[in-house]
Amino acid sequence: MKELLMRSGCKVPFPERLFECYTLADDRVMANVGADKLPAMLTHFISMHDEPLFFILELPTNKNDEPDIEHSLHTDVYYIDGLTQSEATDVLARAGDILYSDGIAAFGFGCHNSGDEFFSVEYNAIVLFSRNPEKYELFFVEHDIPKTDNYICAWDIVSDEHPAESFAVTVGGKTIYDIPGMLKDMGIFLAERRKR
Repeated sequence: MKELLMRSGCKVPFPERLFECYTLADDRVMANVGADKLPAMLTHFISMHDEPLFFILELPTNKNDEPDIEHSLHTDVYYIDGLTQSEATDVLARAGDILYSDGIAAFGFGCHNSGDEFFSVEYNAIVLFSRNPEKYELFFVEHDIPKTDNYICAWDIVSDEHPAESFAVTVGGKTIYDIPGMLKDMGIFLAERRKR
């Protein structure tokens, strides 16, 4: 298996223990995806779904907007609904360089008809939700990511003694907190602020 190329916005202890791989679990596929493969996989996922799509972006609430910094932290959840495949690809063209590098945002695309969703989370993990996750086995084969029965993600090796780090990355003078403004003309909106 290929060692996992981490995004620039995160560091994990013992990175040599993490590999590109995927596993099936009930209604989802869980995977470790190298930073170099994420753009092609997202584009491929979009191209597979000729149906109305949505974009989701989850950001840690900016400390200036945090309602209760001492007792609970929050996440701001943004959406763009009713995207065509072309519009979804445009989201990536505008904001992808930031999303592919950043370590604290979670993001992805979902499908209104099939219910499938590709969601990129911390430390290069991907969760792909589907009523039929087995149909994505060829998808991972096409991206040279092998199947495993012994899936190990970053959270399996992180501990108090060996913490991981994730942080916002600046790309072209912008961070993930600039993305809502960058995509305002596409209809992005703050759907909810929830406790983490």
